[in-house]
Amino acid sequence: MLAVIKVRGVIGASYDLKHTLNLINLTKTNHLVLIQDTAQMKKMVHKVKDYVTYGEISKEMLAKVLEKKARITETKKLTLEALKEMKIKDYNELAEQLISGKTTLKKLGIKRVFRLKAPRKGYGRQGTGKPFKIGGALGYRATAIDDLIKKMI
Repeated sequence: MLAVIKVRGVIGASYDLKHTLNLINLTKTNHLVLIQDTAQMKKMVHKVKDYVTYGEISKEMLAKVLEKKARITETKKLTLEALKEMKIKDYNELAEQLISGKTTLKKLGIKRVFRLKAPRKGYGRQGTGKPFKIGGALGYRATAIDDLIKKMI
């Protein structure tokens, strides 16, 4: 499962790029979306790599994100009682089911966009205009996405 975070705004970007971001459900900066690791989704993410950062999220970090930032409606948080109604015992079990592909957030009625804060101490020494490989924030991060999410929760 890939975690995709929108880092930059799209002022001056092409229509195709804006449309792809909308298809991924990334409309605002510092929002996180979880997507399945399929060829189609990878192509979409690769198309917008200059505006997002992405990588494989670990089960532990996914459970923490679900616990702190998941919402059922705009104002109602995902609680353990709500999970028990869905016949899921805790956030770790939900994270495991999501990563394995047994269920989806949409099927469970959970919002697919997680609203995060700006990262403490910034994105990196080069800022939001450079790729992650040279010290910036954009593009593929692999498992280093967990460190960024930890700074943003």
